Amino acid sequence: MSHDNLLFSPKTIGQIPLQNRIVMAPMTRSRAINNAPNDTMLDYYRQRNSAGLLITEGTSPSADGLGYARIPGLFNQEQADAWGKIATAVHAGGSKLVVQLMHTGRVGHGLNLPEGKTLIAPSAVAAAGQMWTDQQGMQDHPVPKAMDKNDLERVKSDYVHASKLAIAAGLDGVELHAANGYLLGQFLNPRSNLRTDEYGGSPENRRRYLLEVVDAVVAEIGAGHVGIRISPFNPFNDLAANYDGEEAEYLELVRELANRNLAYLHLIATPGAVPDSAVDAIRKAFPGPLMLAGDFNRERAEAVLHSGLADVVAFGRPFIGNPDLPERLLKNIELNAFNPDALYTPGPQGYSDYLTHAELAAA
Repeated sequence: MSHDNLLFSPKTIGQIPLQNRIVMAPMTRSRAINNAPNDTMLDYYRQRNSAGLLITEGTSPSADGLGYARIPGLFNQEQADAWGKIATAVHAGGSKLVVQLMHTGRVGHGLNLPEGKTLIAPSAVAAAGQMWTDQQGMQDHPVPKAMDKNDLERVKSDYVHASKLAIAAGLDGVELHAANGYLLGQFLNPRSNLRTDEYGGSPENRRRYLLEVVDAVVAEIGAGHVGIRISPFNPFNDLAANYDGEEAEYLELVRELANRNLAYLHLIATPGAVPDSAVDAIRKAFPGPLMLAGDFNRERAEAVLHSGLADVVAFGRPFIGNPDLPERLLKNIELNAFNPDALYTPGPQGYSDYLTHAELAAA
């Protein structure tokens, strides 16, 4: 295999063998009416099954983690069965499927939650900004309930239950979403975590809950089926970023994760947002499979693979308009643009209606 084609070579991460090193990054698309995967979503994932790995959109392990409108869950059998059908369609193309477990925490609105559910978070601190609701349009983020001991145990059990459902349904693993200001990332950050118990205050305490969730999920499905996503230096969803000691805190977290022999670490490393020196330090601290994401094209992807900085590379937005992205990258075929106005609208338009290069040529 030529160094110019490392992106298209096979790679095993944990217990998940990949046909190539191209990963579809997790992207919220808001097509899950009633929070369950449907046939439109099945088409979307099936169309992209030539990648090595598809990571699903953020999928909540808990009913109170459905903070966005129309995002899917994985906490009941109906949802699990629907994800299982998607896994079968993904496997038909040789790809693997990992579900990203994303509890939104304080990022959301009660109108997006099932009746009787309340937003919860590490602390009773509202996120700045607003959230779309189908009922009333944009609404301010409300003040969430600070999680008590019962909430902590229940949500941890929800992550375990969702992971068990995923594997039983035929998926290849789970990715724990500790990035972009959602629940597990909220525990890590001093702006969203103001707790004074063993889960707040010091950096060690702030990472305690995340590591407890990791250990509980690993105990259920095995480390080789568990990945985790992190995003240091990221202010998204009203997090403190570039604060004193942040890089040192993340490096210690990465060392803790490295000790657990996970399937992979997924690092958002957008140029200009994350210093190259920090990416190098994380690579040194995590000898296991490292996945990088952040505005990659083929040239940059090949460079990080060749240098050893990454083992696999995640592509996000290019996959939206290009279901055949691996073929287009391999053959240097021009990419389709995508419709930004249809990113989060219901239905197939701007989602599962993009044509492959072969379909466009035939038309």
